Amino acid sequence: MNLKTKITKIHYDKNAKGALFLLLKLCSYFYGIASRIKNYLYDKNIIKSKKVNAFVVSVGNFTTGGVGKTPVVAEIARYYIKNGEKPAIISRGYGGKLCNKIVHVISDGVNLYYNALLSGDEPYWLAVNIDGCAVLTCSNRYKAAKYAIEELGCNKIILDDGFQHRKLYRDLDIVLVDSEKMFGNECLLPAGPLREGNEGFKRISKLVIVSKNINHARAEKLANIMGKKLFSNSLSDVSDLPNQENSKVIICKTEPDYIYNILSGEHLQKGTEIVAISAIGQPEQFYKFLENDYKINDKISFDDHHIYTENDIKNIKYPIVTTEKDAVKLAILNKSNIYALKLKTTLPVESLLN
Repeated sequence: MNLKTKITKIHYDKNAKGALFLLLKLCSYFYGIASRIKNYLYDKNIIKSKKVNAFVVSVGNFTTGGVGKTPVVAEIARYYIKNGEKPAIISRGYGGKLCNKIVHVISDGVNLYYNALLSGDEPYWLAVNIDGCAVLTCSNRYKAAKYAIEELGCNKIILDDGFQHRKLYRDLDIVLVDSEKMFGNECLLPAGPLREGNEGFKRISKLVIVSKNINHARAEKLANIMGKKLFSNSLSDVSDLPNQENSKVIICKTEPDYIYNILSGEHLQKGTEIVAISAIGQPEQFYKFLENDYKINDKISFDDHHIYTENDIKNIKYPIVTTEKDAVKLAILNKSNIYALKLKTTLPVESLLN
């Protein structure tokens, strides 16, 4: 088990202990101070967020790892396109080989200019799967947003993973929470998965409980609990607060749809013996989805945003099933035995944006 895997395990262990955890807790203390100072400076307008001439929606989260932002970003973009708007998705381009100090247009909504290795798996997937939506990458989101507005004529800006990026002013701050993982051990980085403390709760416009499951009862229960947390602006125990209807809390249901060959599009028959591979932040639910209908011979997990090579899959004899995020990188290998799980996302976007 490498260090990154050990730390991720600690993040989601509420009874974590040991020398490594204590060292991480010490680091978390200093991280927390820096985070609170930054938020204080923005909250008091000592440092001011920059505005652009468009409506800006941020989709982010409190924790590290894969919560499910990409499908939500895609649904918002499709909603805007359907309503005659011209949206642009702005991503940092993490994992891609392009220099993220420069604005790169991955897609202008019609033409695709970079592959997955250069742009990063998430921006590429968004560019390929959403017709009519521009996708840009740059660490300076303000600069990228200005470019999208002035050069591409976009009038809606969607920030992918933008909650902690406060340099760009946003009109709507959407925060996602995984219904299974929640806030892990509720410690700040690096001892836990939290990117910031309770002070961030007051900035949330809408909270989305992401339910990657077949049964969504847990998510519905958590929506009520998290509604209370929003009223109390705290991660702490809220069992004494009364039940309250909260229009700020939305449930996003993500369910498996079908598995298809990434080259031919052919569907994979249920009951087939497979090898499941992934390079995402939280792969456990992906494997659970597959276990319902397929025989998993092996599960192979790589680090998030891993760049695949032929050596990673050359000895696998069974059909390989992966996520759509991974599939955009594996497609470059041009192998006929690679399949991707298509997910179905149910999200009341109109309620989310209003």
